[in-house]
Amino acid sequence: MAKRRWTIMLVPHGSEPSRIVEVTSSWLKLGVLAVLTVVSVALLTGYGVAYLRGRTGAMTRAAAEREALAAELGRLNSRLGMLTDTVNAISQTDAKIRVLANLDPLDPAVHAAGIGGPAPARVRSDDPLVQHAEQVSVDVSALIRRAELLARSFGQAAESLASHNERLAATPSIMPTRGWLTSAFTSMRAHPILHYARPHEGIDVSAPMGTPIEAPAAGRVAQAGWQAGYGNVVRIDHGFGLQTKYAHASRLLVKTGDRVQRGQRVALVGSTGLSTGPHLHYEVHVEGRPVDPLRYVLSGSAIVD
Repeated sequence: MAKRRWTIMLVPHGSEPSRIVEVTSSWLKLGVLAVLTVVSVALLTGYGVAYLRGRTGAMTRAAAEREALAAELGRLNSRLGMLTDTVNAISQTDAKIRVLANLDPLDPAVHAAGIGGPAPARVRSDDPLVQHAEQVSVDVSALIRRAELLARSFGQAAESLASHNERLAATPSIMPTRGWLTSAFTSMRAHPILHYARPHEGIDVSAPMGTPIEAPAAGRVAQAGWQAGYGNVVRIDHGFGLQTKYAHASRLLVKTGDRVQRGQRVALVGSTGLSTGPHLHYEVHVEGRPVDPLRYVLSGSAIVD
């Protein structure tokens, strides 16, 4: 069987003669295959070049991002160092404040637990950058635990200081009036009017009629009125189990339920009730038990003009 042939006529531009080329079917297929092969190789080559360029670009970007991350971790680590120094300074201040607040220092075991705390889940990697990031994370977690511990400690100190300040404000510390101490606190004495022995649960301070009587501490007036034997009386509840009493006043300047502050005038010296002359009878009671009022006069407070 004769091979099938293909005739191709090439007609050039200009005056050159036309050419006729005859090719068999086999050669034509071979030519088409060759062209397809060349095109495929060209496409694959182009794709490979593009892929390599993209890969190279991605690696370059990754390297740049890694370098930037390393720099940022370095800056963060430096800031963590500064923050650690600040927290250490705050910790020293906290220790001083706890002393002022009458609190025990933080237990070293509690302090160590606050710094250490539970270890975070570790990422196993040989990459130094990953290890650095993990260490920064551990340091941040430790600082957070220390900050929380200090916050709780400051809260305790603040509550203690507030209570301490309130107690100080409510503790009698000055003489209610100025005059002459004529009778001291004693478990038994001869009453100047009744002429028999009985406890003297306070002190007597003689002073001119109308001399101001001042509250020795902050509190609430629990009683303001007449009481048999004591005449005009003011009794102040200072809280914390402390009460003070002022008797024989000529005039009361407060009423029951009033809030008073240290140094505020509550009455005037008089001679009401069982009294031989103008004076203040002053009592201090702790949990309902009378105690010597002079124990609650700060050093340097004069009771004699």
